[in-house]
Amino acid sequence: MIDREHKLPLKRQAQLLGMSRGSLYYHPEPVSDDDLRLMRRIDELHLEHPFAGSRMLRDMLRLEGAEIGRAGMWAR
Repeated sequence: MIDREHKLPLKRQAQLLGMSRGSLYYHPEPVSDDDLRLMRRIDELHLEHPFAGSRMLRDMLRLEGAEIGRAGMWAR
């Protein structure tokens, strides 16, 4: 698809393919097992309490012993 050795600049190759240039340089990082468990628990709580917003979900998780902030990431 994208040929980094081609004489056509990457910018132009991306334009022709309808891609953003940023996507050419993106390298996804794996998600940790702890974060996956936390995301799974957030999903479960949201299904049980669909009216709960981020603050309420945060408080529920804290009651379960999780050390997290409002954004949902483990406090580091």
